[in-house]
Amino acid sequence: MVRNSIAVWHRHLSVAGLLVCSLVAGCATVLSSREAENAPPMPNPIEISVSDHEFAWNQIVDMVDDYFPIAREERVRLIGSVLTEGRIETKPIPGATVMEYFRRDSTPGFERWHGTFQSIRRQAEVRVVPSQKGYAVSIIVRKELEDVDRPEMSQIGSAVQRHDGSLIRPRNSRVGGSISLGWIPIGRDTALEQKMIADLYARFYHVETPPPLQSLHHHLNMP
Repeated sequence: MVRNSIAVWHRHLSVAGLLVCSLVAGCATVLSSREAENAPPMPNPIEISVSDHEFAWNQIVDMVDDYFPIAREERVRLIGSVLTEGRIETKPIPGATVMEYFRRDSTPGFERWHGTFQSIRRQAEVRVVPSQKGYAVSIIVRKELEDVDRPEMSQIGSAVQRHDGSLIRPRNSRVGGSISLGWIPIGRDTALEQKMIADLYARFYHVETPPPLQSLHHHLNMP
């Protein structure tokens, strides 16, 4: 009886801790999203001055790696007297939910809630074009929505005969649940593009951008 009471108490503490974390992350989300809305948009592509090409490229790669795992990297090369265009492509990853506040692949607010209730994935492409000042860095983040044959918790049985003319042949899929038919492009995530560009700008021009939790602490301590 004592063990059951302790187990129940631990369960209540875990739920309470989860609610507190959700509240703190939610407050930080609201404050950071308001700050992002008030901030003026930055140009995309953005011009950055470059004196050390090796250092500049490493900074760009490190910035992208903070948000997405890199799938392919093609460095800027000097061929004769001409600098070639560099390109970085990332792997598509599922969008972060509201409980995954530590992930940076989705911005606070709508985008993070969208990834919570829908199957969203993102993929980034970065172009580094040599210019007179240094590099013109262009960041494109594409969003995709998963296309499934039926809702995840649908009551429709998988053995029901379909009459819409489509034919599904699942391969190497788990038994039960919905079947993924592919991914539907739903445009670009301009909010995340702006966040990545601002991060890159801060790296080259030494501008400090406080994280959401520091911003929350600042707002709470204001008179």
